[in-house]
Amino acid sequence: MSNPRDEIGKTSDAELVKRLLIENYGHAPELIYEIRGNHSKVYAYKPCQLKISDTGRRGIYFGRIESDGIRLTIEGAFLVGPKATKNVVELDDERAKRYLAGESVEIDEKDLYGWVLLKWRSYYLGSAKAKAGRLLNYVPKERRLRLE
Repeated sequence: MSNPRDEIGKTSDAELVKRLLIENYGHAPELIYEIRGNHSKVYAYKPCQLKISDTGRRGIYFGRIESDGIRLTIEGAFLVGPKATKNVVELDDERAKRYLAGESVEIDEKDLYGWVLLKWRSYYLGSAKAKAGRLLNYVPKERRLRLE
């Protein structure tokens, strides 16, 4: 697999993001996608007729183009997850709680590798990197649960 970051600027942002979403999760919401900054952050939004002062910063932080695919934020997972057809890992209550607290958790799917969406009941918790039977944690420190 080639490095998707090498394609930034050579193809439209929307084409690249949609292709990565379809390849990895089987679904790409109909949104406008922009890749910004030197960290390859993806922002997504819908066109809006409401006239507001344009700061040049449209959309929500949706995800990030990584060297091996696209890593979605919690918000990105909420938008993609309900219609995703692949690479969705369902967590039980205990694993979901531990993951949201910042821990990497074990999974039964030992042969699953790459970026996956995490689902707990009807909620999408974000994305993780599956590797050798573990989900590597990417929940930002400021968004983690505190376990008591």
